[in-house]
Amino acid sequence: MKDKNYFIRQISVFIDNKPATLAGMARRLAEKNINLRALSLAETRDFGTARIIVADPDQCVEVLKKNGYHLMENDVLAVEVADRPGGMADVLECIAREHVSVEYAYAMIEKREGKAVIILRVDNMERAIMALRNNNVRLLTGKDVAFI
Repeated sequence: MKDKNYFIRQISVFIDNKPATLAGMARRLAEKNINLRALSLAETRDFGTARIIVADPDQCVEVLKKNGYHLMENDVLAVEVADRPGGMADVLECIAREHVSVEYAYAMIEKREGKAVIILRVDNMERAIMALRNNNVRLLTGKDVAFI
């Protein structure tokens, strides 16, 4: 099963680990009215990786490239979880039973009606989607994410 509707485009932006570089990136996006839906920042001694989800990835990539940022794109899943202790564990156990590994995870900035939304990068997108749908876990599409 290849259900690409649930593949969410994530943009990973490589930035120097210096004061104001994240602020500068955020300002460039704000100037073009690009709103961050999700953000994760991982850093090393010399550089950081800002993983972002936006409503219009094409426009975001264009703005970043025009401003000299280095980036790459990956597909991730956006999954609703119950906003309660154990909500995330329930979802992660669904995909673990199918021997799907989570490479990383982070939360979206906004919640939805008693639900949190997590972003998952997994090693087998199709198997993860099948496992989640078989367990009645709601996956979000790119349109869903754009309107959160």
